[in-house]
Amino acid sequence: MTGRRRELSTLRTLRQHRWFALLSMTRVVGALLAVALLLVHRVTHDDPLLAVITALWTPISLLALRQTEDAEWAPAVWALDALAALGLVLAGGDWRSPFYVFALTTLILPATALPWRTAVAWGLGFSGLYGVVALLTQKLPVDTLTNTIRLETLATHLFVPVVVTTTLAYSSVLLERLRAARGQSERLALQSERQRIAWELHDSAKQRVHAAHLMVSALDPRGFDHQGHDLLGGALSELRAATADMETSVAELRTPLDGRPVDELLRERAAELTLSGLARIDVLGRLPLLPPLVAAHAYRIAAEALTNAVRHAACTKITVTLGDAPEGARLEIADDGVGMPPGDRPSGHGLRSMHGRAETIGAQLHIGPGPGGRGTSVALALPHPGGTP
Repeated sequence: MTGRRRELSTLRTLRQHRWFALLSMTRVVGALLAVALLLVHRVTHDDPLLAVITALWTPISLLALRQTEDAEWAPAVWALDALAALGLVLAGGDWRSPFYVFALTTLILPATALPWRTAVAWGLGFSGLYGVVALLTQKLPVDTLTNTIRLETLATHLFVPVVVTTTLAYSSVLLERLRAARGQSERLALQSERQRIAWELHDSAKQRVHAAHLMVSALDPRGFDHQGHDLLGGALSELRAATADMETSVAELRTPLDGRPVDELLRERAAELTLSGLARIDVLGRLPLLPPLVAAHAYRIAAEALTNAVRHAACTKITVTLGDAPEGARLEIADDGVGMPPGDRPSGHGLRSMHGRAETIGAQLHIGPGPGGRGTSVALALPHPGGTP
């Protein structure tokens, strides 16, 4: 349940960051338009002062909105921002104000972050307040209701906020549904591919390895010299190891991620491997929400690195470090074992598979000596979630 809440929180954060980019662009454009109109067309006696206030309020408001973007009381900040914009309209002394476009930008965050009905109600409330401001400016001629042009202009100014809010809210809902559908499609494709590979491993490769193991086991060791006896024992050991690897791969392939966070799955895998008593495994930090395809490959790479460390590194401690950075998330699996012989790096099927997975998702994989030159370190740098569909 905790993982699901964190997943929803991360999704909400990514969505808000996208819409904040739209707010920043339109707010700057609205501010430049207002300042330009104030400088080239006389609106009030205080046009220079209003231009300075607008130039100062724009970066201040954007900074405040960004800092409180994920806070529970963000709607209060949005309301204050809207009141400040309407205050500039009122200070301009005319409801057909240079600050109208600027004021409309205050609707972006509420429209895209609030539930559908609440967002529409917010737009209606904004239109109502704008109507009050229009009356307070005392620039509303008495014949407005009988003059077609004035009435249409007033109706447009009152109706546009509702249209903007409704359009943005609807677009936000559609984008979330599209993202969910795309994620579901990726999960189904991954699940289908995992099932196909699991069947092939179980029904073909595993059975062939098992048959080879039976045939080699049937050989009479007495018919071999000392060297042949060692070779036979080595072949049996390799076949047993191959069977164990296939069983592990089949089990992992048949265990879908089901949208769970990668760090949660890694902690579970670490707990399973710790039961062997061969090494202590610590998982530190957390990862952001990852797209299904990236999450699947990242988990398989990290799980392969953990399994290799437990089975082959002769280590006593493995540390999994997870973290996020502006350029993307990172995973590192480091052990204090014997390290990797240089000749083993390019030839191992597991290592080729890890590099292939990393290349598939556009990640950078580095395998080398661990901290202080001891053991092995597997570092995976993932692409930033915001740049992934």
